[in-house]
Amino acid sequence: MKINEIFKSIQGESSFAGIPTVFVRLAGCNLRCQWCDTKYAYDEGVDLIVDEVIGRVNAFGSQFVQITGGEPLLQEEVYELMDRLLNMDYNVSLETNGSINLSSVDKRVVKIIDIKCPSSGESDRMDFGNINYLTKSDEIKFVINDRDDYNWAKEIIDRYNLIKRCNILISPVFGGIEPRQLAEWILEDNLNVRLQIQLHKLIWHPEMRGV
Repeated sequence: MKINEIFKSIQGESSFAGIPTVFVRLAGCNLRCQWCDTKYAYDEGVDLIVDEVIGRVNAFGSQFVQITGGEPLLQEEVYELMDRLLNMDYNVSLETNGSINLSSVDKRVVKIIDIKCPSSGESDRMDFGNINYLTKSDEIKFVINDRDDYNWAKEIIDRYNLIKRCNILISPVFGGIEPRQLAEWILEDNLNVRLQIQLHKLIWHPEMRGV
């Protein structure tokens, strides 16, 4: 499998924010979001077998592992990787871009679906059938850049009754909309979601890799 990077850091997003986590970033992505902050993962990577990836994860000594990208589900070996990590009693989460079917993902994996809003340029690529595979422990993330994105996200939340299905994360595009503005909209609408700030970009330089 083609791996972009493996590193240990503080989880900066999701309901697990603040927890020391090993990140396994797979190379390759089928989308080209306007505000993507990991464009270096589109093509850059080295070939490793699953045993090598697990060996590197083990060396960090952390109980939490996040599989991310790029888009990790583009590589078939990722399913074996997740299954083996789960069987080793790791807490495994998967960050995926919402365009690829999730039916083959082990139910023990915490799925974090990044549903792309209109400003990303990729909202029409979403597979909303994936909502059927969500559990209460899973999460959906909306990255918001403007009021149109926010209104679109609210409509999707309502249409699919998402608040009763899983955890909902609302995050501002870094360097775009002010977090305060997004917080005010959420409070005005009494929206039952979690406002998410990218914690790792506050701790380290926003463009620093491996953190």
